[in-house]
Amino acid sequence: MGMELVTQQTVLPDMDELSFTDSELDYHVRNALKAAVQGDRDFYNQLVAVIHHKDRLVPEEVALLVTCLKALIGAVSCIHIVHHRSLLAAIFGMSLWNYGTDVMDALVELLISLAASSGQYVDLCLEMLVTNFMPPSSSSAHFIEFLKQPRGLDKKRQVLDRIHSTFQDIANLVPLTPLRLEKIIRDRMPNIYTKEPFIVMYVENMLRLESGAAGKLVGGSMLVTIMDRLIDLDVEIAWDDILQDDFCKGIFDMELEDLEGFSDQVQQDGNELTRESVIQRFFGGNLVAEKLDSLLVLTFEHLESCRESGRLIQVFETLLQSFQKTVLTAYKSKFAQFVMFYACSLDPENCGKMFTSTLVNIFVSGVYPAWRMSAVAYLASYLSRAKFVAPSFVATTLESLVKWCFDYCNNQDGDINPKAHKVFYAGCQAILYVLCFRMRSMISVPHLRSQLLLLHIEDILKHPLKPLQVCLPSIVEEFLRLAKTNQIFDVPDTFADYGMLESELSRAFGGVERLDVFFPFDPCLLRKSDRFIRPNFVYWSMVRSSYYEDEEAESASDEDIDEVGTNMADNISDDEGIAHFDEFDYSLDKMSITPRDSSAKFGGRIHGFVQMPSKIRPSTSPESL
Repeated sequence: MGMELVTQQTVLPDMDELSFTDSELDYHVRNALKAAVQGDRDFYNQLVAVIHHKDRLVPEEVALLVTCLKALIGAVSCIHIVHHRSLLAAIFGMSLWNYGTDVMDALVELLISLAASSGQYVDLCLEMLVTNFMPPSSSSAHFIEFLKQPRGLDKKRQVLDRIHSTFQDIANLVPLTPLRLEKIIRDRMPNIYTKEPFIVMYVENMLRLESGAAGKLVGGSMLVTIMDRLIDLDVEIAWDDILQDDFCKGIFDMELEDLEGFSDQVQQDGNELTRESVIQRFFGGNLVAEKLDSLLVLTFEHLESCRESGRLIQVFETLLQSFQKTVLTAYKSKFAQFVMFYACSLDPENCGKMFTSTLVNIFVSGVYPAWRMSAVAYLASYLSRAKFVAPSFVATTLESLVKWCFDYCNNQDGDINPKAHKVFYAGCQAILYVLCFRMRSMISVPHLRSQLLLLHIEDILKHPLKPLQVCLPSIVEEFLRLAKTNQIFDVPDTFADYGMLESELSRAFGGVERLDVFFPFDPCLLRKSDRFIRPNFVYWSMVRSSYYEDEEAESASDEDIDEVGTNMADNISDDEGIAHFDEFDYSLDKMSITPRDSSAKFGGRIHGFVQMPSKIRPSTSPESL
């Protein structure tokens, strides 16, 4: 319920007409409130005019306003929600942002007195305070520039400090305040079209409440509401326009971090191709992406403060519940899921294992196939990309996936059928994807190599359900190549044994959502958020370079192996190293997440780069691909 603003024209009374001492004014205000109930509204209307005055105030007018507000504090018992509707509308229509500290202090003190006087004013007071999370929309352009200045930041601090201290004061007097505040904040959450500085400011206040005294009661709701808005922004970012023009130019054939590895700028069709230019091409001027980026950074910083205060596990449990209800089921999500990734990076031992265990349980025991497939895609992407996950933990988690897939095989007598066995194929593809990233780190540890060999991976791959024919050809081919190089599994020598360059079977098990090409923790394309993710992220170039060195060594004669190892370190300059990569003709189809029928569009080698396993692309590729 909100009070309507006064619509009639009010005239600010002459200062001489209100020339009272403070005590006299208290008396006259009480009488004016009582007289208004009886129909005599002259002095009452003058009082409303003082409160409702919106123009810039001179010092005398400020003093009068402060005095009237303080007089009302002593007369709250005389205020009636019906008879004094215009006065209440004037009070609740005031914005703390428009006044100095004297008026602010008097106003918040009046709000506390109103809330304490009657339960019917509590929600109105809370709504007014929540409205003041952001400057008034009527002056938004002015405040956006003002908040960039030191004076603006001081004003912001003055306003928000008073808002949150008032919340606490009201809560001390009205115990149910936090629960009522929770609903108001959720209902007034700015939509995705709100200007970036204001929606960021609103979320700042939500996070301040989450970490404050009321956090035990409303903190969970604040986090869930924020995650919901992150998803709303995320799915609003359309990829179709980006893909239509750029997918054929080869930009997606590398991961962004590789563009930073060269001192010379790479040129493509006469245009400079740098990491910054790629991001600018995607998101330059994309207001929704910029808002999402800023809110993610704000959330990351809050998670850091939660770790420092020892609350991260508690906060993560709430985020995990929200993830299962919103993020996991939003298959078009591209970036919001990195909240989970970053939280896990801050505490891999607790948050990371909790996240992994939840995903495994959903895949193994879930009810809805799409959710199970999404969960195992998140699991595979997380295990592959999280630098902070130990190889031993990857091996243990893989063991759970392999066991489920092997048990599934033992209960099936039929032949290949992507639609009927889509959850099974999703699990198999997850296993292969993780092995492409993590095989070397596991087999380099003797007991993990033994553990890997004891798994029933070969039995699953050779089962009549034929997962190697159904999973994405790019993943299968890369897995077979690595398995052969490392002599770890008894698998076919080449993918050609399966005779499929285009996997319609993969499309079939992926469904209209294309869950067969859903790897949610692909490189983050948001400029500000990326600096939090990058130090903890495994890029394919980190993995591919080690395999490349192995293949280099294998191609050398036995007599030249030592010489190759020495010269690689001592005799190759940076420029020579780049040229050295050009000597190897790795197909750009290697480990492409995009289905193979699209590979011809990527235009072959791009100035010394080799193919990355995951293209710069949306987490969910469009059906047209």
